Amino acid sequence: MYISREVRSVLLKQKPDRCWYSYLLGLVLLVGAATPLQAQVLPLDQKNTINGNWLIYEPGATQLSPYIADLHTNYNAVHQWVSITPAQPFEISFKAKKEQCLYLNNQLIFVADSALNYTLDLTAYLSRVKPVEGRYLLTVWHPYQHPDIRTFRNKVKEQESQQAAQRPFSVVVREYVNQNVFILFLLLIALLYGALKATFPADFNDIFLGSFSRSSIEQGFLSKPVTWSVILFVLGFSLSLALLIAAIHTNVQHFVLFNRLFPVSEADITTKILFYSALIFLFVLIKYLFLRIMAFIFGLEQLVLLQYREFLRTILFWGMFLPVIMLVYLSFNITEPKTVLFISNLTVSLLLLFTCIRIFTTVNKKASVLNLHLFSYLCATEVIPLAIMLKLIVFNY
Repeated sequence: MYISREVRSVLLKQKPDRCWYSYLLGLVLLVGAATPLQAQVLPLDQKNTINGNWLIYEPGATQLSPYIADLHTNYNAVHQWVSITPAQPFEISFKAKKEQCLYLNNQLIFVADSALNYTLDLTAYLSRVKPVEGRYLLTVWHPYQHPDIRTFRNKVKEQESQQAAQRPFSVVVREYVNQNVFILFLLLIALLYGALKATFPADFNDIFLGSFSRSSIEQGFLSKPVTWSVILFVLGFSLSLALLIAAIHTNVQHFVLFNRLFPVSEADITTKILFYSALIFLFVLIKYLFLRIMAFIFGLEQLVLLQYREFLRTILFWGMFLPVIMLVYLSFNITEPKTVLFISNLTVSLLLLFTCIRIFTTVNKKASVLNLHLFSYLCATEVIPLAIMLKLIVFNY
């Protein structure tokens, strides 16, 4: 950018506080005209800001004149006096045309390589630019076009964490979660398990009491892989686990993969719980088909029913204790959020790990898992899915 000595002297020798009559004239002319910078709601402690008081230099003048958007469209350079406090960042965002330049007291600080949105911190250039009576002249210039200064905005800085650290007593506010939804789903789960106990008492006792007994899992309601009682018990487990996962992750965006495939509203907790329940329910049912396919590949079809029955028995048994963890969450989440989060994550991790260990133990009674072929099959069907679920549910943030 070429600036003549005459113009440069006007820009740097001009006293920012002596052109009040120019601002008054510009204020009169600006009535009814659109301001180039829309008003922003800024924090009270944010000192470094730009405004709509842009200026232009008219040839032969000794003072900068107020900029009028509809009138001064043929000027390639637009200026503004700004005050910069070094203690705070002075970040501005704008959309620049290609080759658009920014100057601070006639010192080049930025050149746009292409037409994009940019963010610039003016305090980073204070070491090589000297102020003029405590102020700096910000110049937006383009060699061929009129620069679009309407896109210049102040970038609001989030300083809540810094302010909280400086206070002797600070309160950590956690994202609000509508706990009424969790309570209603807990009541629904309690009614579901109560109805299952009244309708299928033998199956209920087989899950609750038979998990630690030495009775064969080939007897009882798990003698067949899929029955109506199994489906209803799996539905209760899916709701319980989905409720706990939704409580752990108060934001659905933690599930990046699921959120891309099935977009879910972040504010609707009910939708999230139903969404997770459907995923868990389908996972439990589809796992039987997955075991069938993997067993056919490895030539171990005789282990499918044994493995799937142990899987169902273990998750259904431990799933009955998940509502208890939800009661702990609802009781202590406000006062001890970190402890409750740790307990919830630990519960989910133990549920998945213990299920995998029980399957290995049960299969080992039929054939030694030290066999490399069998061990590879169990790793493909249990260990790898376990690692994926732990990553998605527990270690996703």
